[in-house]
Amino acid sequence: MVANHKVVSHDEWLAARKEHLAKEKEFTWLRDQLSQQRCDLPWERVEKEYIFEAGERKESLSQLFAGRSQLIVYHFMFHPSWNEGCPSCSF
Repeated sequence: MVANHKVVSHDEWLAARKEHLAKEKEFTWLRDQLSQQRCDLPWERVEKEYIFEAGERKESLSQLFAGRSQLIVYHFMFHPSWNEGCPSCSF
């Protein structure tokens, strides 16, 4: 038993558990709402003409992605002096 941890009757525990469950459900609803807002963020048109090295040739962004019209960008930190990526990003 953990020292100084409150011990209560079943009825008190059940009341506390129901109160906590209500907060968990509210948190889940808020997280779902926030996730939907993230999905609803506007997209940004890429205006700059990026050129990438693709093996022996150079390709534009549209060529590199073979005509696909959408691109998802994930940021991954990798400092030039590092042998591996950011420990937090690559965890």
